[in-house]
Amino acid sequence: MNKNYDVIVVGAGPSAVFLAYEIVAMNSKKKVLLIEQGKSVDKRVCPIEKAGKCVHCKPMCNITCGFSGAGAFSDGKLSLYNKSDDDLHVGGILHEYIGVDNTKKLIDYTDQIYLKFGADKHLEGTEYKDEVEKISKKAKKENLTLIDIPIRHLGTEKSHELYYKIQKYLLENGIDIMFETVVKDLIVENNEIKGVKVQSSQDYVDLKEEYEEIYSDKVVLAVGRKGANWLVDMCNAHDIKTESGVVDVGIRYELPDKIMEKINKYMYEGKLVGRVGTFRDKVRTFCQNPSGFVSTEVYDNNITLVNGHSYKEKKSTNTNLAILVSHNFSSPFNKPIDYGRNIAKNLNEIGAGKIVVQRFGDIRRGKRTWKEELDNNSVVPTLKDAEPGDLTFAMPYRTMKDIIDFIESVDKVIEGFAAPDNLLYGPEIKFYSNKVKITNDFETSVKGLYSIGDGGGMTRGLMMASCSGVQMARILEKNK
Repeated sequence: MNKNYDVIVVGAGPSAVFLAYEIVAMNSKKKVLLIEQGKSVDKRVCPIEKAGKCVHCKPMCNITCGFSGAGAFSDGKLSLYNKSDDDLHVGGILHEYIGVDNTKKLIDYTDQIYLKFGADKHLEGTEYKDEVEKISKKAKKENLTLIDIPIRHLGTEKSHELYYKIQKYLLENGIDIMFETVVKDLIVENNEIKGVKVQSSQDYVDLKEEYEEIYSDKVVLAVGRKGANWLVDMCNAHDIKTESGVVDVGIRYELPDKIMEKINKYMYEGKLVGRVGTFRDKVRTFCQNPSGFVSTEVYDNNITLVNGHSYKEKKSTNTNLAILVSHNFSSPFNKPIDYGRNIAKNLNEIGAGKIVVQRFGDIRRGKRTWKEELDNNSVVPTLKDAEPGDLTFAMPYRTMKDIIDFIESVDKVIEGFAAPDNLLYGPEIKFYSNKVKITNDFETSVKGLYSIGDGGGMTRGLMMASCSGVQMARILEKNK
């Protein structure tokens, strides 16, 4: 294989994919290599539907790893913006580097690429402005903010199809991709990037020492949340400057569609944010899936986390969404990823390696949920493999109190949101808390080494990650 490239991209999630797309679109002569620890998108299959439980795929989880990252199996929501907005309310901090107006233009451009490859032309959340405004006013009375932006819903199965088309397009247009390959280490000399050391994903998991070197003076880290732990190790090993970020710790909440009927109809995804209850920490809803399914995903060291999917055609009678609490750390403790990982590890142990599920009414009564009670619950869990138990044995008191206070506040806006049969699954933790210090051209403290997407703390979600990739390609072409 070629040992020298103009650009090496670590990861093949949305930010990397759209970087490669834009390189092709600009007719650039750059030779680009994407290195991905998972499989090509057409070979990514989660066995949970047939097996009835998570089997911890080896060497890498097919949900979190592979071409297009977790995006291929997500519910596939592209968060856009309202033309009247003077800020961008979701998706991270890309606009802090390139400005709000430029970010809006990037969103428009990137959205057209998604449409080109088959995204649904229909936009959710644009037809019922008066009804949404009534809900928003009601939320404000409870110190909650309802974020109202247009959503383009791809759907889990349609995301898979769309990214497969993009994968084929990139390969046909000269982009090289190494699948099932891990970047074992970066090659840095005198604080300048020189290339990467790679080995097969299986060898990496087996802790084998063999590797080969591939060279480039331009390397882009696009590792996503799955690569957050790896990124911490690289930053420590090569003195890449970072700052302590935020860790989002929470649960996946499942309740009947009928309770969320208005939000689902008027907005598809209603993002609520607030500081309520005892501690006044920031709590938010995230990734709402009408008629969706709760799912699992496996991260490094076999940590199992909960997530949610929403298909275009396959439907349940429940809505699920994340409720996340943002925690900041400074001194003397400043390891937010370790903090979240320890919570996940403890909850996994309580659930015997499975996701723990508990009824909201049982949490309020201070008791665990038993299988017999779950079997007779009015809200039937869509994650059949979840283990009934007690989240409060491992979830920090402050976090749990924040979640309970938030649910009860939302109940005053959406009647039934705090119903006792509603289900909490845990843990749901977002590992994008290691914020890499970068310039406005996305360059790290190591010359020629860049960072984009969710893993380094710049973006959150499909659209903004994709936009960061487009912008990175343009920067690379400008600075050639």
